Parts: sequence; C-alpha cells; structure tokens
Amino acid sequence: MNSKKPSRRKFLASGAAVAGAAAAAVRPASAQTAAPAAAPAPTSEAGKKGIKELIAYGERSRFVTSLREPADGRPSPDAFGLTFHVVTPLGESVGSITPSSLHYVAAHRGFYVPEIDPKEHRLMIHGMVDRPLIFTMDELKCFPSVTRVHFLECIGNRSTRTRNTVAQTHGMTSCSEWTGVLLSTLLKEAGVQSGGSWIVSEGGEEVKGASSVSLSKAMDDCLVAWGQNGEPVRPQQGFPLRLIVPGFEGIYQTKYLRRVKVVDRYYMTYNDYGHLQKDPKVVALTNQIGPKSVITFPAGGQQLKGPGFYEISGLAWSGGGAVRRVEVSTDGGRMWKEAELRTPTYRMAHTRFALPWTWDGKECEILSRCTDELGTVQPTRAQAAKYWNEPLTPQFGVKGADNTIQVWKIASDGSVHNGNFV
Repeated sequence: MNSKKPSRRKFLASGAAVAGAAAAAVRPASAQTAAPAAAPAPTSEAGKKGIKELIAYGERSRFVTSLREPADGRPSPDAFGLTFHVVTPLGESVGSITPSSLHYVAAHRGFYVPEIDPKEHRLMIHGMVDRPLIFTMDELKCFPSVTRVHFLECIGNRSTRTRNTVAQTHGMTSCSEWTGVLLSTLLKEAGVQSGGSWIVSEGGEEVKGASSVSLSKAMDDCLVAWGQNGEPVRPQQGFPLRLIVPGFEGIYQTKYLRRVKVVDRYYMTYNDYGHLQKDPKVVALTNQIGPKSVITFPAGGQQLKGPGFYEISGLAWSGGGAVRRVEVSTDGGRMWKEAELRTPTYRMAHTRFALPWTWDGKECEILSRCTDELGTVQPTRAQAAKYWNEPLTPQFGVKGADNTIQVWKIASDGSVHNGNFV
C-alpha cells in the first residue's frame, strides 16, 4: 500500500508541469511570439548615492514619486520668494500614518526652519507655578514617556471652487505616531498655582508661534513630543520639541517649543490673527476639529479606467475622540452603506476606511460621512449653511474649522472632480 503512495517530490514536479501547461494554454496570442531579450536592469540608486550612505540611512525606490505640493496649487515660492504651506499627497496615501517626509507643513512667515542644536535647547516652565523650571533635552527624556497616534490639521483645510484634488481640499492634515512626555507631568513637577487657568506655549520661530490653551486641556492629553514615527521630530515639524494638542487645529501645535507659561487668562498672540471674530460660535469652532472624512480614491484629479470593480478608500478623523463609524454613498447621498474600518481607531487620529464598489460607468457622486465616539455626525454643506443662517451658494464659506462632507463627481469618462460647487 505504501509503495503506491506518491512521493511529495513527484507530486510537486507534476504540479509544476500542470501549472506550466495551464499558463501556456491561457497565454494570449500576442504573447506567444518569442520573448525579447530582457531589458537591462535600471541603474541602482546605490551607485548614485553610495552604498555607505544607503546603509547608514535608507531611501525610497526611485519608482515611488509621491511628493508634497503647495496648497491650493499656488506657485511656490510666490512672487516674494516665500512658501507658506505645502500639503500631504492624500490621494497616494495608504494606511493611516503619514510618512514624516510627506507630513504637511504650515509656516507663518514663509518656509523658515530654525537650526536648533538639541544639546543647547531648553524648555522653560514658568508663570503661575511654585517652582519655575528649565529642562534640557536629556532631562526631559528622564521623565516617563508616552507614544500616541494623533492627527494635525490646519484650519485652512477646506474645499473651495478653486481646489480640485484631494491634496488641495484636504492635504493640510497628517497623522503621526508621537513620542514624548505628557505636559501634565511637567506642570505637576512645577506645581501649578490655584489661580492658573491657561497656558501660553511659545516656539522658536521667527514670529515666536505662541498659542493659548486652557489649563484643563493642558492637563488632559497635551504632549511635549521629541519623537515622530520612530525617529526624532523632523526640523520642518518642530525639532527638537513640538507641543501636540490632540484634536485642536494646527496653530496650537507649537513647533520648536521653548517655553510654557501658566497664566490666569487667555493671552492674545500673533497666532490669533485668524481668531479675531465677533461671533463667539466661530471662536469655539476653531479649537476642536469636528468629525471629518474624505474619500482619497476615487478622488478629485484621479481617473477611473472604466466600468468595473473598485475599492473606495479614504480617511476619517475627529477632534472629539475616536472614529466610530464611516458611511459611504455612491448615489449623491440618497442611500448610505457602512464602510469597513481598516486601521485601529485611536482617539484624535486618522482611520482608514474602505468599501467595495462596482461602477456601472454612469455619472455619479460619491461621498463619505464620519460619526465619532461622541455620536456627532459629519454635516453636509447644506446643514452648515442652515446653522449659520446663510444661503447655500457656491460662495458660501464654512466659518471656523470646515468639517463638511466632500462630494466627488465621477463623469462617464471616469474623470473625478470636486462636486461641492456644481
């Protein structure tokens, strides 16, 4: 009986032969001619950069070309030689973590990056505290550290008629894994006095980059970060220290952090140029980012090859906590289907969602909406206009942080366009 049992080696050999025959049988006629000589392998990047450099610090393949671009598609640098904002190429993103090299950058006075020696850098905690303290980087790293995933978003992240691609409408948000010490740990070390109710954080930028944050928020989850995605914070992101204020707009995330002052009131600073509003509702909506989502494929500026199966994919986030649900509509919002959450749902962090979809080749509108752990649902532009008691016209602009639903219009030729203003 055992003599008739086929050996594993014979089975694999016969399987390989069958597979080869099957492959030959289904080969298209155009592929049955003699194969041309193999093309020479592309020149290795190692030959250009030097193998020692590649061993010391790697680089991506030359076939990967994702790049940041100026916000709004504006020329960069501008007529004055300045670049103020560059955006993350969300349409080419995967997962939920943004590579540090593709993280969006916002600058107040042009693309100014101070060169700071971490050995010389100091962080001062002072003001209404019992013990004013000054920390070196080494001293900060002696405290218990935490690592958390959080998004950053500029309040300028919004859809307008002149913004066509997903990078232009939503590219001023990125998500990283941040490592550092909780600000509350440092404030407790200094001893906050009873009258303290706010902090003012100041950075080493040319315009100081100061912002006011309530003490309750500072003691809750704010992070003094020195690490980003497993390495030191990048210079464009605030090396050697950056304040992370989870869920708040980007202007509060002070780069090149050098001092934190405890005070008894809100301090007006240079960063408040965008917050000088008469309506208190607007001021409230500039702090915490509401539930938000955007489809990154298919998205504005992209092209579908034709009818057939696709996977709709995108990102969702909320300054109010974790994403709990994302729904997708492929018929302009008449019917909704719940998408699958493909990445962990951390609080105040990007979450990747996806939904299988078969396109019939007809013109349609696709959109997504997010619900966060507070139960807050991402609004439409019409709902936002009603809230502000304004007519919904192409000129209507959402006040505060714009978290309204983004509509992508897919034409019958497969091209994708911004559908919010048509």
